[in-house]
Amino acid sequence: MAKIAVLETAHKDSIPANQNAAALHFHEKITADNAQFCGVHPITALESHNKHLGPLVARAVQALPPLNHVTPSKSICCDSSSLQERKPDFISVTRGPGMLSSLNTGLNTAKGLAIAWQVPLIGVNHMQAHALTPRLVNALESKGYTQLNPEFPFLTLLVSGGHTMLVHSKALCHHAILANTMDVAIGDCIDKMARHILPAGLIEDSDEIMYGRLLEMFAFPNSSSDHDYTAPHTRAEELSSKSSSWGWALTPPLSKTRSGSRSKDMEFSFAGLGSAIERICQGREASMSLDERTDVAREALRLAFEHLASRVLMALQQLKEADTAGTKNIDTLVVSGGVASNQFLRTVLRSFLDTQGFPHIRLIFPPPSLCTDNAAMIAWTGTELYKARYESDLNCRALRKWSIDPDAEDGGIFGVDGWK
Repeated sequence: MAKIAVLETAHKDSIPANQNAAALHFHEKITADNAQFCGVHPITALESHNKHLGPLVARAVQALPPLNHVTPSKSICCDSSSLQERKPDFISVTRGPGMLSSLNTGLNTAKGLAIAWQVPLIGVNHMQAHALTPRLVNALESKGYTQLNPEFPFLTLLVSGGHTMLVHSKALCHHAILANTMDVAIGDCIDKMARHILPAGLIEDSDEIMYGRLLEMFAFPNSSSDHDYTAPHTRAEELSSKSSSWGWALTPPLSKTRSGSRSKDMEFSFAGLGSAIERICQGREASMSLDERTDVAREALRLAFEHLASRVLMALQQLKEADTAGTKNIDTLVVSGGVASNQFLRTVLRSFLDTQGFPHIRLIFPPPSLCTDNAAMIAWTGTELYKARYESDLNCRALRKWSIDPDAEDGGIFGVDGWK
């Protein structure tokens, strides 16, 4: 997916009343056609990057405000005299984590632009960018407020096709990972479950390459009015298996394992749920009724999202017990990443928080267009780093793995080389 954005912010003393406002002048992405592979194919993705990134940059340059524009800070993001009249203050680019081939295409393009314009380069961790996306939304909607929202600290639930983690976002570059997936990411699990549950014709007629959105629409065709959901009131109720009228029952993740219950472990696991769905559907693709498919879809999504919610509640309780002075209470949960666009996830999280003692926790979901990977969030994260006077070196490398936790083995955002 080739992505480009031009973001402009106001942050200088000359306009203090609007110092955190932002304007998005250009935001476009082109997604590679991976339909035949039922997922992202690295070579196809790379070829798409190489084909489309140049034209996207050319269009983005034309969208840059002139140098005499009143707003002082401009960022062009990449995932002759006329050009000098449209010069950005810095270049933001995704440095990792992700597929090295695609990352290198964007990073090398960004380095070239930074050299040509003689402006700073800022390499961004795209998981950090997901966590900061609500602050971008706040800046875009700002009418003069000087304090970005949400303020640190807050909890961040990052849920996508490649990641599932619960993070304590303490500061701009300090994000402590409280729980991570021990096997597959929730987005990947939902995508694979959808391939088993959805009627073959529905998949064949769709332009989607990731089927999570199709599964949600199939399970809840009338959106939230179909949810009819109340969170369990007790832990025992949450961990119990519920038999269906079709003769099958699904077990909540980590409620039963070979080594006993791991229901209190601060980690996520979705592989078992995916395998259970496969066993239910295997060999019945042609005979399973639409009503049963709908029930399987709803039950699969319920268990997956309740598993997420349970770890959020455990983390909130642990943080509350550790903060005996009440000075660092968490009042916000940010949910970001592609799966965050799922409306049923929002229903489950809100019901869990309200039912189990945390009704004061505010849920923040970015708009659906900013839930999935996008260039605007990279441009914004670069902007926050630029304001904090961070800058990448031109010798920085793309990183397949790159933690946002300073206590991780690689040292987190600033633990890797390539910073000035």
